[in-house]
Amino acid sequence: MPDRVLVVEDLYTAYGLSQVLFGVSLGVAAGECVCLLGRNGVGKTTTMRSIMGLTPPRRGRIAWKGQDITGREPFKVVSLGIGFVPEDRRIFADLTVWENLDVASRRQRSGGWTVERVYDLFPKLRELRDRQGGFLSGGEQQMLTIARTLMGNPELLLLDEPSEGLAPLVVEHMTEQIGRLKREGLTILLAEQNVEFSLDLADRVYVLEKGLIRYEGSAREFREDESIRHQYLAL
Repeated sequence: MPDRVLVVEDLYTAYGLSQVLFGVSLGVAAGECVCLLGRNGVGKTTTMRSIMGLTPPRRGRIAWKGQDITGREPFKVVSLGIGFVPEDRRIFADLTVWENLDVASRRQRSGGWTVERVYDLFPKLRELRDRQGGFLSGGEQQMLTIARTLMGNPELLLLDEPSEGLAPLVVEHMTEQIGRLKREGLTILLAEQNVEFSLDLADRVYVLEKGLIRYEGSAREFREDESIRHQYLAL
């Protein structure tokens, strides 16, 4: 296994008195796509929020490229090269597609992502560049959210449930675009409950259940062994 650029060790995170994570540990190597699989409510989003500093863990350690980032403020985490695409998208509904991207580009890290390059990745956004975000479909908003995050030139992209609520054809398109990002060398941590979508992209898989990592292995092994999928996800 190559050296892991993201290392999460023994993470415990809670919302008030509600404990969600109970010692989560995982790692992602440079250029990998790793998927955190699990049903709704098992702690996938909380893991992502803990990494980003949005919900600081009460215990444990998060390291990015050897640097301890545990509990750092989100804008500092972003400045180090980690981009986050949240499940609820959070685009600027009153701004156009172009304006959403332009705002993101003003505080970007140095790198190769430009408005034209994200338009090449998502040609539909070029067609819709003058439309306000609030008038986009769910799939179009998801494209815009990913594109806006890429404008910050991340080295690691955290994707939280990117297929949630999307039509099958849109999910297929999203698979192609995320796959392209992976082929271009972007490191990706994907939180999902859509198993087929995830396995089309992932190199390795973690399965999260009730705030604990229950399984770790290659995506190929997970795909080919029906008993493993049934044991951990009842599929």
